[in-house]
Amino acid sequence: MSDMFSYTFMQNAFILTALASIACGVVGSLITVNRMSSFTGSIAHASFGGLGLAYLLGVHPMIGATVFAVGSALGIGALSGRNRIGSDTAMAALWATGMAAGLVFIKLSGTYTSDLMSWLFGSLMAVSRTDLFLTAGLDVVVLGSVILFYKEFLGISYDLEFTRIQGVPVWFLRGLFLVLAALTTIVLMKVTGLIMVIALLTIPASIAERYSSSLRKMMVLASFLSLLFGIIGLFIAWWLDLPSGAAIILVSSIAYFLVLAHR
Repeated sequence: MSDMFSYTFMQNAFILTALASIACGVVGSLITVNRMSSFTGSIAHASFGGLGLAYLLGVHPMIGATVFAVGSALGIGALSGRNRIGSDTAMAALWATGMAAGLVFIKLSGTYTSDLMSWLFGSLMAVSRTDLFLTAGLDVVVLGSVILFYKEFLGISYDLEFTRIQGVPVWFLRGLFLVLAALTTIVLMKVTGLIMVIALLTIPASIAERYSSSLRKMMVLASFLSLLFGIIGLFIAWWLDLPSGAAIILVSSIAYFLVLAHR
């Protein structure tokens, strides 16, 4: 075990896992109680278009992914909120469009690098200091927003109409929630990759929901579970030479099915 922590990349991997678990637990809880698990997958896959465009234009992939993720999140909110089309349809459309656009952009750019694979399947073993600072910054924004608007988030999650009647700026809060979810999704893609990020955001929160009597407790427990699954997954990945993201998701899934079997 001491050999494991003698490597800087493993130290960074554990630090990022710890930092990511905070945003994962808090935002994942909001996503779960709002029954918007599919939203996470839609944002992640829509952001693939941003990754492809970034490679085509020669800019940092994080920039392209973030722009597409935030834009898609707000787009889903606008389309579903105005009842033009159902939210499921909006998410499916953006999901497919993002993936298709990403494939076209990547083909046009003529690149298919290991960096792209890390976005698809995660790359905890290639975490940089920039990734750590970005994740820490996200934690500050997420925690600050939830602390400042906790009662309002609680209201729009459990009784949207009553909250609106009380004069609460529902659309602003919903937009803020969607942006936080999009940013968290992008950051967590470094942990598990685009393909599996939906599981990391929903499984710990779903387990926590079963054992929590309030949203606040659910967020704390979900963050702890995210950290626990991440650490166990990293140890397994190290010992068995497995992809870290896949190991973390398998640990999370096993825990989830054990909880289902026990309840």
